[in-house]
Amino acid sequence: MEGVGWIMTIIIGAIAGWIAEQIMKSDMGLMMNIILGIVGALVMNGILKALDVIPPGGWIWQCVVAVAGACLLIFLWRMIAGRRAA
Repeated sequence: MEGVGWIMTIIIGAIAGWIAEQIMKSDMGLMMNIILGIVGALVMNGILKALDVIPPGGWIWQCVVAVAGACLLIFLWRMIAGRRAA
């Protein structure tokens, strides 16, 4: 996450992971929420940079980006896990 420190990264990751968990109606624990939020933010920031879209700075925008990225990761995981089960 850009523009925030390590502690704020963990807090934003936890919040973003929890929000994504609620949106996607999945059941995960606190550690997985933190991981999803942080990795989701990294993935979504990478996608946005590849598209030459730079979101405004600040922790609120990073939280929005992290939620979108975490939802994307949950969606992709469900697609992969669904194919494996079939």
